[in-house]
Amino acid sequence: MYVLLVASAFNSLTQRVHAELRDHGHRVAVELALPDVPLADTVRRHDPDLVLAPMLRTALPEEVWAAYTCLVVHPGPVGDRGPSSLDHAVQDGETRWGVTVLQANAEMDAGDVWAAAECPVPPVGKSDLYRGEIADAALEAVLLAVERFASGTYVPRPQTGGRARPLVRQGERRIDWQADGTERVLRVLRAADSQPGVRDHLLGADWFLHGGHREDNLRGRPGELLATRAGAVCRATADGAVWIPELRAPRVPGGPATPRLPATLALANRPDQPDRPDWLDRSDRLPPLPELPAPPDAGPYRPAWSDIGYHEEGQAGFLSFSFPGGAMSTAHCRRLLDAYRTACTRPTSVLVLGGCRDFFSNGIHLGVIEAAADPAEESWANINAMDDLVEAVLTTTDRLVVGALGGNAAAGGAMLALAADEVWCRSGVVLNPHYRLMGLYGSEYWTYTLPRRVGRALAERLTTEALPLSAAAAQRIGLVDRTVPATPADFPREAQRLAARLAALPATASRIAAKKAARERDEARRPLAAHREAELARMRRTFFDPHAPYHALRRAFVRKERPAATAPHLARAAADRRGVTGLAVPDEAPGPGSC
Repeated sequence: MYVLLVASAFNSLTQRVHAELRDHGHRVAVELALPDVPLADTVRRHDPDLVLAPMLRTALPEEVWAAYTCLVVHPGPVGDRGPSSLDHAVQDGETRWGVTVLQANAEMDAGDVWAAAECPVPPVGKSDLYRGEIADAALEAVLLAVERFASGTYVPRPQTGGRARPLVRQGERRIDWQADGTERVLRVLRAADSQPGVRDHLLGADWFLHGGHREDNLRGRPGELLATRAGAVCRATADGAVWIPELRAPRVPGGPATPRLPATLALANRPDQPDRPDWLDRSDRLPPLPELPAPPDAGPYRPAWSDIGYHEEGQAGFLSFSFPGGAMSTAHCRRLLDAYRTACTRPTSVLVLGGCRDFFSNGIHLGVIEAAADPAEESWANINAMDDLVEAVLTTTDRLVVGALGGNAAAGGAMLALAADEVWCRSGVVLNPHYRLMGLYGSEYWTYTLPRRVGRALAERLTTEALPLSAAAAQRIGLVDRTVPATPADFPREAQRLAARLAALPATASRIAAKKAARERDEARRPLAAHREAELARMRRTFFDPHAPYHALRRAFVRKERPAATAPHLARAAADRRGVTGLAVPDEAPGPGSC
């Protein structure tokens, strides 16, 4: 069928629906629901078989749902209605939730039900839940609903009863640090982790708090800051403490949205110069606090919170990392590189990079860059730090490196994964191996790693078409080596099991030897330094050209500015590899010297 996706943004769920519908043989186009664009005219121009709304903040106009079957994806169980479904689920401590695909009509979220699916609610942030368990349930329900619609015989069932709940406002998110225990504080923080954050007063100023992790040992006077760790601040609750990774300054009335930043970086802003932050000058807003590194065996999903962790099981080492939103600042890259180098001193034959749930990496940190005194210089420092990390992975020849993606990856983050010897993806992962939409040529040695896997022609197509790929499609074209059918919660354990098995294989030692020889041959043909030099020459010209589109695109992304129109590459109908316009498996496998 020809399916038109109508969405408020081309977000992670919309991308996944786009990619998986194409995998199932449908032609798919996207149109954004924008204030000044008449949606009814747009839909009539497409004249699709079906309209599907994976993420929509506004109601579809009657002109659309009266003329076409329009299915809306609601992130709540049957009968749940309202704009803050997941916020309520997380803040109220629900353990089970669901997704409903319903037909649009005159009443929001009250249409007939085409499909529904249930899912667990683990103790994670709302955005992590949305990209994980909710997205899995949504795809299960969407694919069933589309199949039922295509059959022409299914009659959707009316909703009976139901409960409409209002938007969760800041008053309901308020934290009373003197009285609230850690459990409630964590639920409130997690329910607002990406948007809108929890408004609070800290060190003489108002901030939005983003994200929260439990601290089991530190204690202090409720509300006070106790320590810092990897850019986060630790704040005492009534009965314990929590780590808060990011802060965001309130929007100035009439001004643009402000970026989420590592908490210590945000607090380092000079209060006398709010319009020109100098992130290198630590003001007295942040008091002297101890920097407490996590225990050596800590990680993002272990009792002692840290955004980087390392542990071993037999001959396999596991270097886990989890940065908010998948963004990696210069400091993130340097700390991860230090941890990677340390991991490489260990006597292991397999090193797994990643392996956590949610984002693997989305590349350079556009928020930190936008907030820097000199965004061009910070862009340059950030891309070089990413390149240093990728180079370390590419030049590791004494063990096999596995990139284990429990969540999505894009741009330089996707290329970081491709630097590994094997790439394993959870089955629900979406990949965006391109940079074009941010006005960048890209670096991270992509001109070496991407053609090495898929050939020159397909590498060019992936980076210019700029469309999302499902894990299954990525494996089909050779971009990914293994898809792992696991839930977000089970993926870390499954990756560990597979890595331990890989380390125990007799053939692993010979693969390591062959890997070293192959790296030497590739280096003789064209050194890695030549790839880096050519990529960075183009990136430097972009970064230091104030008129380059990158600066406006970055600013619009960070400030969450709405586009004036749907990007042309999304509005064009794209099909899967069996269609006319979709990706095709290359006729020839990349051979020696193909990079």
